[in-house]
Amino acid sequence: MPEPILTALQDRVILADGGMSMQIYQQGFFVNRCYDQLNLISPDVISGIHQGFVKAGADLLTANTFGANRPALSGFGLADQLEEINKRGVELAREAAGDGLYVAGSIGPVSQKVDKDERLAAYAEHAAALHKAGADLLVLDTFLCFDELERAFKAVCEAAPDVVVLPSIHLDSIKGEDGWQAAAVQRVAGWGAKLFGVHGGDAQEIAEASSKLTAAAGKEIKVSLMPSLGGCREVEGRMLYMASPEYMAEYLRRCVQRGAGMIGGNAGVDAAMIKESASFLRSIQPRQRVVVVESKEIKTAEESMTPLTVEERSPFGALLGKKFAVSVEIDLPKGLDPRKSIEGAKFLYENGIDAVNIADGPRASGRMAPAALAQLVREECGIEPIVHVCCRDRNLLALQMDLISDHTLGLRNLMLITGDPPKMGIYPDATAVFDLDAIGLIQGVNLLNHGLDFAKRPLKGQTQFVLGMGCNPGAADLDKEVERFKSKVDAGADFVFSQPVYDPELLNVFLKRIEHVRPIPFFVGILPLASYKNAEFLHTQVPGMQIPDPIRERMRKGGTKEAQRSEGIAIAAEALREAKKYSQIKGAYVFPPFGRYAAILDVLEKAGVR
Repeated sequence: MPEPILTALQDRVILADGGMSMQIYQQGFFVNRCYDQLNLISPDVISGIHQGFVKAGADLLTANTFGANRPALSGFGLADQLEEINKRGVELAREAAGDGLYVAGSIGPVSQKVDKDERLAAYAEHAAALHKAGADLLVLDTFLCFDELERAFKAVCEAAPDVVVLPSIHLDSIKGEDGWQAAAVQRVAGWGAKLFGVHGGDAQEIAEASSKLTAAAGKEIKVSLMPSLGGCREVEGRMLYMASPEYMAEYLRRCVQRGAGMIGGNAGVDAAMIKESASFLRSIQPRQRVVVVESKEIKTAEESMTPLTVEERSPFGALLGKKFAVSVEIDLPKGLDPRKSIEGAKFLYENGIDAVNIADGPRASGRMAPAALAQLVREECGIEPIVHVCCRDRNLLALQMDLISDHTLGLRNLMLITGDPPKMGIYPDATAVFDLDAIGLIQGVNLLNHGLDFAKRPLKGQTQFVLGMGCNPGAADLDKEVERFKSKVDAGADFVFSQPVYDPELLNVFLKRIEHVRPIPFFVGILPLASYKNAEFLHTQVPGMQIPDPIRERMRKGGTKEAQRSEGIAIAAEALREAKKYSQIKGAYVFPPFGRYAAILDVLEKAGVR
């Protein structure tokens, strides 16, 4: 069985399933039926829905018991089957969940037509039945009135005092004047709740409210956010239903980035939407950090070797911190011919660029291996390549083998990253591995530099890698980003490249937050925007990218495509010029807009770098 759910929430985000009722309706059961009774008369239907969410990657299944309370069941003449319906509902979820997933009992609001005392008794009876059936969690499911939610919470806690209770309310029932998020959290905190959910409502609205909800909750209360299927919305004169898996997953991703402890779906959210979110969560919650094989034959302290200094490891390492260096990312070829990429590297070398970055399957695309292109670039151009290594596609054995091979080929500079989830690319059904995250990978490569493999066994030699790491000064959860920054530096990183920065104040805040961390050369990310549409895409669709509203507005006002491109270069140059004023900034990591390397030179010249 999994660890207690409150314990698990201290370390990771839990992904719940989606809505049950719509799935049942789509199976041909009309709304005049008692959906809870299907636990007894059509268990295969309920099991099939649960199994779909398990395959999608959910960590928590919600039993089909939303309306299995005495007043509701009485309306169908089923009150005498209350305990049996709830018991079977939990059993069906448990059978699909196996030993590794959580099962929640769903307790919906009792009709307001029922007397208050009878409603409280109904909540208590419902909770007791689900508790007896073995639910790991009781969810007060999407209430529409805060007063009723409070009464139900207290009744349920009294009836099942040793079960975790998640009180949840519909977004539309609480949103309103400024500060409603903090007021809602404070009210729930007064009840002694450890969890609080906003379940139901538009995904975009929930994501926008998430930062203030999680900030108010702090570390004492974990926030659960589960939107409903998107409603009809006017977009450029067209009426569209915001109901795609990508739409739902994008906003759930933002909820996680802003500190949500649990995410999932409410009414209408299906397994495809949960699968999208599971892929993203896999990329930020790897299975482990480092793997150490215990062996009585290993004497790590005695057999560890002293790494070479960073300056001795590579020409790029030798210039770190000695000059304002510039590295530019070059595109991997989409096909078999690498000439265009090599010509781009030559152009950059001839124009004084210090190094080129070669990404590892960027945006989860399947292209040439970065080590192969790096070797060609190094041999034909003479410029220093920085090879990206991501954790997405290889288990720890393959990662170690590739790293040893890279070193044998003479490649020395690495950018060690977790990687984008496969669903972001054109191979959505590819399996994500994520044995390690970036922190674990940095630790592993640092072991190689000490003459030890990932299991801390001697290599009979040592690698000479220069270790790069990434960071995001614009992260929604800045506390977590600072914590990960420190962990990466402590793991052995030698330099850092940031995500693109457009707001100098945002960079200033981040640099102040990391002043307590061992200083390493910081390369500020610079990405010239190609157009307004490009800015919108990066802001809404690319994890980690946050482009401020004023910047997007400047691009929108650019007018023609050429004018927007010029504005993008001006914005990038301004960002770089301001970033250079900070003493911690030792270089720039520049992304060419759509492979236009000449635009990089314009940015550098306007920023006073050339």
